[in-house]
Amino acid sequence: MTLSRALAGVGMLAASAIAAAGSVAAQDLKIGIMAVLSGPQAVLGGQLRDGFMLGVKHAGGKLGGLTTTISVQDDELKPDVAVGKAKQLIERDKVDFVVGPVFSNILLAISKPITEAQVFLISPNAGPSPLAGKGCSPYIFVTSYQNDQPPEVLGKYAQDKGFSKAFLLAPNYQAGKDMIGGFKKHFKGAIADEVYAPLGQLDFSAELAKIAAAKPDAVFVFMPGGMGVNLVKQFRQAGLESIPFLSVFTVDEATLPAQQDAAVGFFSGMTWAPNTDTPENKRFVADFEKEYGYVPGSYAMQAYDAAQLIDSAVKAVGGKLDNKDALRAAIKKADFKSPRGPFKFNNNGFPVQDFYLVKVAKRADGKFETQIVQKIFESYGDSHAKDCELK
Repeated sequence: MTLSRALAGVGMLAASAIAAAGSVAAQDLKIGIMAVLSGPQAVLGGQLRDGFMLGVKHAGGKLGGLTTTISVQDDELKPDVAVGKAKQLIERDKVDFVVGPVFSNILLAISKPITEAQVFLISPNAGPSPLAGKGCSPYIFVTSYQNDQPPEVLGKYAQDKGFSKAFLLAPNYQAGKDMIGGFKKHFKGAIADEVYAPLGQLDFSAELAKIAAAKPDAVFVFMPGGMGVNLVKQFRQAGLESIPFLSVFTVDEATLPAQQDAAVGFFSGMTWAPNTDTPENKRFVADFEKEYGYVPGSYAMQAYDAAQLIDSAVKAVGGKLDNKDALRAAIKKADFKSPRGPFKFNNNGFPVQDFYLVKVAKRADGKFETQIVQKIFESYGDSHAKDCELK
């Protein structure tokens, strides 16, 4: 299945799932997927959805052994739209879990109505700091990372390499601020400039001119989806490739099909790469490429784990979804094997896991992927967990 075909089928999948919701039995498992599936960032939501659906397939089509009904919603990357659709999932579709979204501003918007309804919210990507500390919730679990952590990989790497001056660039929203904050936790050199661009910006000529004038030892960037595609191409076109390009969610499997050779050799930080050497990952990557026809990224892997997490928890409680305390305890155990390797939850519902420096490479088959260069952090939990009152 190609990505375009997969995206085209979203409306049909959502419609059929919603139609089925009215006739399912009380013990059926109902899940709502919330992801951006339109606009320049749709490729990210497509990866999330496809990764989760592969997890369902690997579970035999029944998570936790229960007949599983899935409703897919496009949040359109608009918080007000996302809140309305989240309420539909809760009030109309009576979902037991909401899985998503991609972007942190959407997660912050939907978290309150979902958790107030005592519905479990599993985030396979967004990990904003306000929900990791004092704002943690017993109904929120994250299968990705806390936003600060991947950029901490690049900050530590830049510090260890002896870079003395860095230029920082990110979109002007919560995740952008988290990413830059994460980089600065370990990088102690000078900041040439710290620039926040509007979310969705596609022309970076002004920012690139600033980089050229600043002459930094390295550039740290967070520009997901279509923003990253344009920035990387424009960075090369501006002749700036001699400056080390350190990034998160800017060069990854979601953007590489469009960036291709322009991204080769650029660095990122992540918990995983398609060449991660575990049996679970080899199966995941091979089956994903066979099913969907493209290389999976972290968005897909983390959503696959969200499906595995739900499957393990529902099995552990014998399908008794009304016992929220038991279900929460089962979720927190994270009794599944992730493609990334060791995975467990901290007290705040965010993972404790290893982090790596990864680098873009071109495979022998002509496709592009990130590949692990070195481990930077081992069994690493986020710094906000200490402010969470959950045990």
